[in-house]
Amino acid sequence: MDFVEIFTDGACTGNPGAGGWGAILRCGEYEKELSGGEPHTTNNRMELMGVISALEALRRPCKATVTTDSKYVYDGITKGWAESWRRRGWVKSDKKPALNPDLWGRLLDLLAVHEVEFRWIKGHAGHAENERCDRLAVAQRDKFSKK
Repeated sequence: MDFVEIFTDGACTGNPGAGGWGAILRCGEYEKELSGGEPHTTNNRMELMGVISALEALRRPCKATVTTDSKYVYDGITKGWAESWRRRGWVKSDKKPALNPDLWGRLLDLLAVHEVEFRWIKGHAGHAENERCDRLAVAQRDKFSKK
């Protein structure tokens, strides 16, 4: 099973507003950058899309480490919140609807295919790949905010 390092970030102007995401995939010496965005979205959706898009780009099951500065994504997976929300029909423990069930469902399905460890880092703190992902996300956000 190949090992892939994945780094992701999301950006949004306004919340909701124009948004973008960026991802870097690294397998050995091979590296690929991905990015995308939407004209009307939220920061949390863009953070999720960075991870989802990176995992969807993998052509076969892999071991991966996802490094993110999003506590929303990190906690949602590592604390088991997203799995609980899905089991309860996308309802949180406080009986309120879980946000972004479409994206959480996609991510959980991908995690059933790949062996993934999540790592959280502080954003905008000089982490080279996080800064690159931020630049990718901001460029997409800016592209969509000009439409």
